[in-house]
Amino acid sequence: MTYIALILSVLVGILIVFGLKPSNKTVQLLLAFSGAYLLSITVLHLIPEVYSSNVSNVGLFILFGLLFQLILDFFSKGADHGHIHAKQNMTFPWALFISINIHAFMEGIPLAQSQHHEYLLWAIVIHKIPIAIILGTFFVSSNISKTKAILFLVLFSLMSPLGSLAGEYVQILTSYKTEITAIIIGIFLHISTIILFESSKDHKFNLLKFAAIIIGMFVAFLA
Repeated sequence: MTYIALILSVLVGILIVFGLKPSNKTVQLLLAFSGAYLLSITVLHLIPEVYSSNVSNVGLFILFGLLFQLILDFFSKGADHGHIHAKQNMTFPWALFISINIHAFMEGIPLAQSQHHEYLLWAIVIHKIPIAIILGTFFVSSNISKTKAILFLVLFSLMSPLGSLAGEYVQILTSYKTEITAIIIGIFLHISTIILFESSKDHKFNLLKFAAIIIGMFVAFLA
């Protein structure tokens, strides 16, 4: 079920691109909802989990996750939280390809380890759908071949399930599950807060975005 849900989240995003052709405003609202849900699951469930463990210096691993995602953002140009733009005559974006798949792989690792597996799974699934929409729209708008685009998206859909498998069967990962979960918390905090708190155009209050954030937090609270 875990692996199917993760793969389907990317497929759903791609189908939305071709079936509904959502506007940028709609995608931004989906991002706001997913960011609020991701942040809420992190604060309500994951942070209490790692701090209730016997591992010392958990906060340092959270900070490391924040910094690590900052480095990934440098190469992905912010694709993990909705910032990606197609350019004319662009070559295949290898930096984006590598960094976003590293991110997807890492966020799958704690799925096999966390006490709050179900909450974390749905947080990742909900986060992946708008990201898949953005990636799909990016490839449609670019001159990159369909074959390369499909291979990129297939691999992207498989990375989180592969991360979950590694978290379950690779001994070094199972031995440091709390530390790894703390790193992922840092990654989630970085992504979700950028999605939620970056300023709207002209710093205007966006009522729809605010409503999407409130709904995301409320759904996470009810989970």
